[in-house]
Amino acid sequence: MLCDCFVGNAIAISVGVVTILLTYFKWTYQYWERKKVPYIKPTIPWGNGSNPFKRKLHSAIEAARIYDQLKAKGWKHGGVFSVLTCAYMVVDLDYLKNILTKDFDHFVDRGLYCNEDADPLSAHLFAIGGEKWRNLRAKVAPTFTSEKMKMMFQTLVDCVPNFLSKIEVDRVANVSIDIKEILECFTTNIIGTCAFGLEFSTFKGEDSLFRKYSRKFFERNILRLLKIIFAIKSPNIAKKLGVTVIPTDIANFFIKLVKDTVNYREKHNYSRKDFMQLLIDIKGNKLATGGDKYDDKTLTLDEIAAQSFSFFVAGFETSNATMTFALYELAKHQDIQDKLREEINSVLAKHNGEITYEAIQDMKYMDQVINESLRKYPPVALITRKCVKDYKVPGQDVMIEKGTMVFVPVFGIHHDKEFYPDPEKFDPDRFTEENKSKRHRYAHIPFGEGPRNCIGARFGVMQSKVGLTTLLKRYKFTVNKKTIEPLKMKVTSLVLTAEGDVWLNAEKI
Repeated sequence: MLCDCFVGNAIAISVGVVTILLTYFKWTYQYWERKKVPYIKPTIPWGNGSNPFKRKLHSAIEAARIYDQLKAKGWKHGGVFSVLTCAYMVVDLDYLKNILTKDFDHFVDRGLYCNEDADPLSAHLFAIGGEKWRNLRAKVAPTFTSEKMKMMFQTLVDCVPNFLSKIEVDRVANVSIDIKEILECFTTNIIGTCAFGLEFSTFKGEDSLFRKYSRKFFERNILRLLKIIFAIKSPNIAKKLGVTVIPTDIANFFIKLVKDTVNYREKHNYSRKDFMQLLIDIKGNKLATGGDKYDDKTLTLDEIAAQSFSFFVAGFETSNATMTFALYELAKHQDIQDKLREEINSVLAKHNGEITYEAIQDMKYMDQVINESLRKYPPVALITRKCVKDYKVPGQDVMIEKGTMVFVPVFGIHHDKEFYPDPEKFDPDRFTEENKSKRHRYAHIPFGEGPRNCIGARFGVMQSKVGLTTLLKRYKFTVNKKTIEPLKMKVTSLVLTAEGDVWLNAEKI
């Protein structure tokens, strides 16, 4: 009798809990209806997305499909749901311009989690918000001017010989080339050299801890995904609990790397032309002792570590992906590859056959190829903003409440037939000056736009141009049968990455 009573109570409690949860979901999923914002009907419990643990499409491609649905209905914006998060998605590009630029003061933050005390690497320029972001951006921005890029250019070019030796070994052995693997080594050398002041032997098959932790950072697992979701959803609670989003071993490795490098250079009065030195020079403006660590005159060691890490995050996988997809498309389209190689040879002939900063600035068709690659395969294919104060949508009786997340579906915009007819076709001529002038400026935003655009975009493009120039002047590429076609994006990757990687054949010219 007692057992029956216990079971009955348990069932009643379970039914009650389920009823409360369902009621809460249904109430939450009426949020945008209450706000008078059009929305796609969500389903419990995942909202407008799929089960994140059984996802078959990259999250950015899922967001693009929602964008397509909103646009097909003629809506300029729409409400979306990610589990219990109510987010605002922009469709109209003038609305997007308002959010990213014109009314930027309402959308300063990205809505990412950082914990500068327990997780100092997370307090980098990409993640922090508000006044802290403004001050830090002002400190770091001068390190990315054209003058500073030119200063670092030779350091970048010095990484080329090892790059060529690796691909030549594979070519001579007549084996298929995992181009992403080789470009990963190239970007590891560049970022390691420019951001951390180190030299690596990643092309010699040595076990590089830097590369090991680089790869680990860009892979997601269920536990890490849950931590990130919790931290973004409840940042105040997460900070009180000391939640970190960067694995401890990765954080310890990079922090030690930076501190050892800074201490060595300061102790031995050693200097070199790289990003690390630029940050050290800022640190040296005055001692940061007891004052506001976010003043506009200096950098602390933790800030240097965080910015070096963000430089690595922004430049490592994104440039790697851009070059990989560009070479894949060039391997599929020999006419475009030949045209680009012709420009490379013509420009280099004017610069004594050397890859110089001025030479790559002269490669206009190269710019078109890279821009088209960034259009079709934007590395960061979904960007976010967070509303930091109530915002009335211009021309609408709609108020976006403070704290609301904003989704910008970059992949969807870049594949919109209104802006890019036959969007799956790879066509660099979309980015001639004439054709660009016919499109809305915000139809191509691989690096974001406005005050919070990617600060390292210029360096990333420079790195990609050097890599492509180095390869295409020496090799003709074709697609190897090991490449899985059509390309499918890896679901677990933070940036767009091809499942099974991209395999090419290289024929020496």
